Amino acid sequence: MKTRAIAEAKVKTDKVDAAVLAELLAADYLPSVWVADEDTQALRRQVARRTQIVRQRTRLKNQVQAILHRNLVQRCPFADLFGVKGRCWLSDQHLPSDEHHAVLALVRQLDFHGQELRIIDAALGRMALERPEVRRLMTIPGVDATVALSLVAAVGDFRRFRSPEQLVSYLGLNPRVRQSGGKPAAHGRITKNGRSHARGMLAEAAFCAAKIPGPLRAFYQRVRARRGTQIAIIATARKLACLCWTMIERGEDYAYARQTLTDRKIRALELRAGMPSQRGKKGSAANYSLKDVRRRELELAYRQQVADWQANAPKPKVGVAAANGTRLNRPSVGQAARQASVPEPALRSGVDHALSEA
Repeated sequence: MKTRAIAEAKVKTDKVDAAVLAELLAADYLPSVWVADEDTQALRRQVARRTQIVRQRTRLKNQVQAILHRNLVQRCPFADLFGVKGRCWLSDQHLPSDEHHAVLALVRQLDFHGQELRIIDAALGRMALERPEVRRLMTIPGVDATVALSLVAAVGDFRRFRSPEQLVSYLGLNPRVRQSGGKPAAHGRITKNGRSHARGMLAEAAFCAAKIPGPLRAFYQRVRARRGTQIAIIATARKLACLCWTMIERGEDYAYARQTLTDRKIRALELRAGMPSQRGKKGSAANYSLKDVRRRELELAYRQQVADWQANAPKPKVGVAAANGTRLNRPSVGQAARQASVPEPALRSGVDHALSEA
């Protein structure tokens, strides 16, 4: 963007452009660009290839739905049109011969892309198991292996950003700011700079996190009450980006993580990577299906959240603001991830006690 004058110049030749670039380089006006290493570039190519396969499968499904709508076929009574029951129902529908052959061709292409998707998911699963930062990000509710891999592939080294705000700006989740003279600043929509795929993955993770009880859901509900659903989702995605940077920078997992949910994610990732299934043997991931264990985990997470909030609550101020009832701004440092206080051992051992009783 700083070299935009070259593209908009009235006299544009290679000689003039080279001279302008040389002058900017001599004045140290050309910003440096971080170049990803070979592993990060390979991960980016794999993530991009998986995205293309998923989009192609979506196009094929939409084409099948368009054929059914065009022939006034009623809606499929099953949840998944392309599952076992849905395909049996689809084969029994009376369609013109050309439309019937088109549906069969689209289903065959869908099966082919599904097989390719399973192969690339297995490869990405093996990559995710070898990266500790992916396991750490998966402790956040709403963030699975796909979201964590997409974010790691887009960012690369998290420590090259000095603050979480720089990561938010890199992903294009910060609002536009316009200000002239002494007038107040005008904030617009987000800039949408950087990699759109990682930004979309964070938005999808924000949708999932908004449905899971915890601090992220409480933050989403507060923003939604004031600004609406769409702005609340983007704000939650921005908070997720800050949270990811803080966790990687400090080398800590999510403070209010639910252990059984994390174990279930890790086990699903292992199965996707091609590890053998152990039927008949219940591991730690099976505890997620116990309602009593999930309830106790939520209670422990809530107790820890209240304890951290009380430990970082500001002292009441005595003065004009307190007398007038003005709202006191709470500190925003450290709210995205684990605060300075360490969870009590009793809170962490409570989950183990619940699992032993279950």
